Amino acid sequence: MKERHLGRSGLLVSRLGLGTMTWGQDTEPDEAAAQLVAFAEAGGTLVDTADVYCDGDSERILGALLREVVDRDAFVIATKAAIRPNGRYDGSRRHLLRALDASLDRMDLDHVDLWQLHVYDPATPLEETLSALDEAVTSGRARYVGVSNYAGWQVSKAAAWQRAWPGRAPIVSAQLEYSLLSRDIEREVVPAALDAGAGLLPFSPLGRGVLTGKYRTGIPAGSRAAAPRFADFVQPYLDEECARIVESVVTAAEGLGVSPLSVALAWVRDRPGVAAPIVGARTAAQLEAILDSEDLTLPNEIRAALDDVSDMSPAHQ
Repeated sequence: MKERHLGRSGLLVSRLGLGTMTWGQDTEPDEAAAQLVAFAEAGGTLVDTADVYCDGDSERILGALLREVVDRDAFVIATKAAIRPNGRYDGSRRHLLRALDASLDRMDLDHVDLWQLHVYDPATPLEETLSALDEAVTSGRARYVGVSNYAGWQVSKAAAWQRAWPGRAPIVSAQLEYSLLSRDIEREVVPAALDAGAGLLPFSPLGRGVLTGKYRTGIPAGSRAAAPRFADFVQPYLDEECARIVESVVTAAEGLGVSPLSVALAWVRDRPGVAAPIVGARTAAQLEAILDSEDLTLPNEIRAALDDVSDMSPAHQ
């Protein structure tokens, strides 16, 4: 798998990241191990988690695998903080540094490679929130820092504050939802990230699974849309406009002799500013299908056609 620099930093990451949000809930430890091994064998390095994923079990499972199954030094480990277990946003210095220490304990690590602010907390002064990033880096508990789910102005403000004084930790990444079905970040976040030198880490690059084409004729049993806790997550992308975009992806895939998944993932992977889409899979078999997209580069005419057809997606109107 090819590598890219994360934004304008010196940190190299695989151009596909492995998401672990379901580890400990839908993905059991043995299946997680199979995924991590397959990802490593494909040359993948970036692994993304968060302190609130599955009540910390995602980090616990990842930590155990780094100790017992794979070489920790072969991976770029990224985690996030700023959401309490009760769902409340908390960007206070006190909460963030306690959360980082708890993440390190769960993973049995002395540092993470990338520590990200999971959400923007409007109730805490931004300079206080960002001071926790500086402390994390200067203390050696994190090597690089970034943000997640920040609006364009929030990315710009955070990045400018960090650049304003020597010694502050620069913002090197911005993690947000981005796919052919969700292009709204192109309005403000992408320009802000490019200006700030932050690499984009898109999550849900397959349109919450819809761009694989599996919902074209209904909702399959066992799919996320069939699960009560995920139904509301997938439903917004099951309307007629999104179906039109999916059909275009399927047509492109048929013409190229590849899967719709590969087309959709290659499209977002090679967008301006993108360092690595974050992909999640419940099984190793699903992950293998995702990894098969590595060799695909979309022809310019197909990329342009997909740009055009997805320009009228609900999120982009």
